[in-house]
Amino acid sequence: MEKRRKSASLLPVGVFLVFYLGLGILFEYIMKIPMGFYNVPIVVAFLAALLVACLQNRKVGFDEKLEIMGRGIGDKNIITMLLIFLTAGTFVGVVGRSSAESVAYFMLSIIPARFAVAVLFVVACFVSTAMGTSVGTITLLTPIAAAVSQSSGFSLALCVASVMGGSMFGDNLSFISDTTIAACNGQGCEMKDKFRENFWIALPAAIVSLVLILVSSFRAEIGTAVTHEYNLTQIIPYVLVLVGGIAGFNVFLVLLTGIVSGAVIMLAMGQVTPYEMLAAMGSGVSGMFETCMVAVLVAAMCALIRENGGFDVLLDVIHRVFKGSKSGQLGVGILVALLDVATANNTVAIVMANPIAKEMADDYQITPRKTASLLDTFSCISQGVIPYGAQMLVAISAVHELGGEISAFQIIPKLFYPGMLFVSSLIFIFVIPQKTGK
Repeated sequence: MEKRRKSASLLPVGVFLVFYLGLGILFEYIMKIPMGFYNVPIVVAFLAALLVACLQNRKVGFDEKLEIMGRGIGDKNIITMLLIFLTAGTFVGVVGRSSAESVAYFMLSIIPARFAVAVLFVVACFVSTAMGTSVGTITLLTPIAAAVSQSSGFSLALCVASVMGGSMFGDNLSFISDTTIAACNGQGCEMKDKFRENFWIALPAAIVSLVLILVSSFRAEIGTAVTHEYNLTQIIPYVLVLVGGIAGFNVFLVLLTGIVSGAVIMLAMGQVTPYEMLAAMGSGVSGMFETCMVAVLVAAMCALIRENGGFDVLLDVIHRVFKGSKSGQLGVGILVALLDVATANNTVAIVMANPIAKEMADDYQITPRKTASLLDTFSCISQGVIPYGAQMLVAISAVHELGGEISAFQIIPKLFYPGMLFVSSLIFIFVIPQKTGK
């Protein structure tokens, strides 16, 4: 009876998945609504799940449940995560996104047309690492990828897939990516440590992907190069944030440096007025509100599920399936990948997986930095290939807006990076031993 009650405490997760995934499939594939998955109000879905959690376990009074949820939300890591989300949003609002195009056009202007697709991949890697958003990078670079395809003769699917692969590289590594913020704060590790853990997994995958892109490129007949104006001065704030993060400075100090330098440059160049700058800051912060609310609601829901014994049931099942530290690491990866497939949102998947992964890390003796790396990496692998993910839908939509035609199933075979990242991850789990310490 007790075991059945504990199992039932996982019902809120099921309610969320049925609500969100069910409506997403209905909107996207049956009603044919563009970006159907992203028309489902994810905050409402979590509110429904939280309501179910509150209605369970009547032995605990509602006031006591509020206290339990309050402790979950008030955790230091949750508060830190929320503040970093908002600061990162301010940074993106200040610097704008025109510099991403400058990087792309600068690289395309100095590299021979034969290597244009490889340039797209490398630029997407840099831009997404600097900006901290794969969707934003894809939005900016897909039109350039389409222009490269049209002028040079390279396959449109290869050009778009190269941008998507590079975007997932940066999404996985960036210090201001919401996935990095969520994984590091959920596991209590420093961003620089998680970056170093991730970098050596992602780098071989990126190099092999680049080689595969070059091999594919050399098989194609090429036309002319793409030319466009660019301004490299606006890249400085991104470079400062990137260097500061790698150097291991405090993330708030790094972001503040980026915000101040970005504001000075944008104002000095006359790109914006002070009023427009403040409005852009507000817009950047507003863009993080939904992510913040999801983090708060998931923290509250997970606190109740843990109190009701739901995590004990999950961990019992996990221990039966995965034996030993290496197998446990794969278990963490599979857990977050399945949640990502269900939610089509890698940040949400990480936030949901965090508390379970933390307990798994203790049980399987996995370091916090390794756990954070696994969560971010495997969620990016799945997010990078699912046909209903935001990255894929935004890329397809951008091509359609330019008058082109492409489908997810044309792009997926050309997505070299997620596959190589999966192979690299398995090698680092089963062949290369994890480092000890924090």
